[in-house]
Amino acid sequence: MPPARGARGGAGGGRASGGRAPGGPLTTKQIIGRVVLVSAAVGVVAFAVQGGEFGTTDLFRLRGQIAREQAVVDSLQRVVDRLKVEKKAIETDPATQERIAREEFGMVKGEKEILYRFTDTVPPPG
Repeated sequence: MPPARGARGGAGGGRASGGRAPGGPLTTKQIIGRVVLVSAAVGVVAFAVQGGEFGTTDLFRLRGQIAREQAVVDSLQRVVDRLKVEKKAIETDPATQERIAREEFGMVKGEKEILYRFTDTVPPPG
């Protein structure tokens, strides 16, 4: 005995609950609904990847900034290391101390040396 009309849950005469025959063409309303649903899903995925404060582009930007800052730190560390070596030489090396005394303070060694200073002077106009 064939099932009674509407026995499948609707008065659609054996049609699925979507209002169309199984395997039949989609209605315009169904197409629009699916497009909206897919568009919303794509929008949610795009926001999850790109949106918000910590998006993918921000991640790449911050990685680049970290690399630049690390380069600055490395450069400054080399400067600090060089200055530590120079400080130790100034404190302990007599040759370095003598060089600085001569260059910075114009000192001479004993009575055997004479210091000559040359200056650029412009004669007064007149």
